[in-house]
Amino acid sequence: MDGFRIPVGTWVDAGVDWLRDNLSGLFDVIAVVVRFLVGGLSDVLLAAPIIVVIVVAALLAWLVRSWKLAIGTVVGFALILAMGQWVTAMQTLALVVVAAAVAVAISVPLGIWSARNPAVRAVMKPVLDFMQTMPAFVYLIPAITFFSIGVVPGVVATVIFALPPGVRLTELGIRGVDAETVEAGHAFGATPGQILRGIQLPLAMPTIMAGVNQVIMLALSMAVVAGMVGADGLGKEVVQSISTVNLPKGVEAGLSVVILAVYLDRLTAALGTRAANTSSLLAVLGRRRGPGAPASGGPAADAAGEAERQVASPRRAPITTGA
Repeated sequence: MDGFRIPVGTWVDAGVDWLRDNLSGLFDVIAVVVRFLVGGLSDVLLAAPIIVVIVVAALLAWLVRSWKLAIGTVVGFALILAMGQWVTAMQTLALVVVAAAVAVAISVPLGIWSARNPAVRAVMKPVLDFMQTMPAFVYLIPAITFFSIGVVPGVVATVIFALPPGVRLTELGIRGVDAETVEAGHAFGATPGQILRGIQLPLAMPTIMAGVNQVIMLALSMAVVAGMVGADGLGKEVVQSISTVNLPKGVEAGLSVVILAVYLDRLTAALGTRAANTSSLLAVLGRRRGPGAPASGGPAADAAGEAERQVASPRRAPITTGA
């Protein structure tokens, strides 16, 4: 077996060179868009008064989760400010928000398509396995080749790294919807689009939001790694602290990452379990308004409601009145 070798790396390198030579215009457009989005959001977060950013973040936490998370948000963001990491934290937050939004916009439709098409699912599964098991640092190499150094390769590598859980959990949620409920929708004459919007997506929303939560967490972890290619933010601070063995700086940057991670995790998790968050501002306002009359959502919603009523009372007898 001496001398036997399959030059997979050489083939991949040739493919990357071909893409760079033939799709340079597309990569330039992607770079401009990414710089505009990340730079614009970062400028907005840094231009706004710090107290306004903290108050808005706390209100969002109270709106969807609880007043306890709102207080924790104020304390956590104030700690970031006190450690002198406010600018880098807002840069990292902008990078994560943009990368996670792009990853969700790609992963959710792919997950729906995979759930509704067995052929797509058979092709998607090994691709997702490959994406999830490939070391995160490897994604930075072609990203640097296409986009040089800076924030763009960091965002692109973050999007690729964060995609798989969004696709998998969206597919799992859609396929996990009760088949009898879907059949009831068909019986009521609902179209496939109505069934998707009125039955499958609402019932699968907790699982889909769990996928969104995982996408954001992976995006945040990869955003720190992106500091190695020159992306501004907390990742760059961590890399610099490693290169200079600066323990205080590394601890402060790492603690800031933890605070952002906890905030984003609790916020997105609450969006998937809104009924369980009884102390959220939305729940409080809903209780004050009192129960309202249910609105009709079309054939698919009627089918879902009818299926739930049959499950709740399967042997309900009709009420008759005497003459």
